[in-house]
Amino acid sequence: MSYRLSVLDQSPIVEGTTAAQALAETIDLARHCDALGYHRYWLAEHHASPGLAGAAPEALIGPVALATRRIRVGSGGIMLPHYSPFKVAETFALLAALAPGRIDLGLGRAPGSDQRTAFALQRDRSRRMPVDDFPGNLAEVVAYLDDAMPTDHPFASLSGTLPSGGGSPEVWLLGSSPDSAMWAGEAGLPYCIADFINSDGRPLADLYRRSFRASARLAQPELIVATWAIAAASHAEAERLSLPSAMMLAHLLRGQLIAVPSAAKAESWAAEQGRPARQRRVTLGTGGEVHAQLDALAAEFGADELMLVNIMADHAARRHSYTLIAAEYGLAALAQAA
Repeated sequence: MSYRLSVLDQSPIVEGTTAAQALAETIDLARHCDALGYHRYWLAEHHASPGLAGAAPEALIGPVALATRRIRVGSGGIMLPHYSPFKVAETFALLAALAPGRIDLGLGRAPGSDQRTAFALQRDRSRRMPVDDFPGNLAEVVAYLDDAMPTDHPFASLSGTLPSGGGSPEVWLLGSSPDSAMWAGEAGLPYCIADFINSDGRPLADLYRRSFRASARLAQPELIVATWAIAAASHAEAERLSLPSAMMLAHLLRGQLIAVPSAAKAESWAAEQGRPARQRRVTLGTGGEVHAQLDALAAEFGADELMLVNIMADHAARRHSYTLIAAEYGLAALAQAA
């Protein structure tokens, strides 16, 4: 196998249920994917959403890490503009002490919300936070974690105060734009392209590699592509299971946020809409069909790893999807051998 497989969980809230149930299902799915042999399990950050429960991945990573055995657990991602770099470094050093050698810190620039919610998340509301301070804040987080803050920096002494004993988390930059690709390359960090948001992200992989400068953390470029993937017993069933997320996206593009509808409700909606064209790439089908499509995607990007994400109303179907894909790749045997 030339690339690793991992999971991104957005903790979907099904219509008529609660965030508490979604979070219980996240922990259950994490345990399942750990046993199946997936490499990482990342938790997304979304705010003020009736359909996604992951408002605070930094609060969810600890319980997931303690509920699993070997899988790496991390954020996909922490939206850095909302937070103090020192607070982020301190939090993830603490998580690393809780689960040594298994914590990832994925960082993003997007708000994970609409602009009003992003403003509400700010402590200082006298002005909107500037976008162009992201590279500096990213460098500050890494400097704390690596105890490499310049000696003349006013916060230099704080690096040595971080929770110790768990090593430093892996730091990843997440994105779907040229800015993020360049920043990841220039900082010498591994990069995760959100193909499930921007399916035209192939040029970002080239830009990242061209921009890459070796760092103390990374000698060569390392690339994850996060992409939609649904496997089922038949192609038709996988198509049916994909409809709730298609309905959510269509409403989102109209400025309407909804909980995850049932597959039956989404089927009725799709019939009324005349099965609208897909807005983003979706890999779906039987286990074998998904395997072939993922191979093509990994080759297209030159990816070192694919991170699979889906939103379904049926938790058992989500579990089964990841089971089918893991079986195709023989992940459990590979994990045991490692």
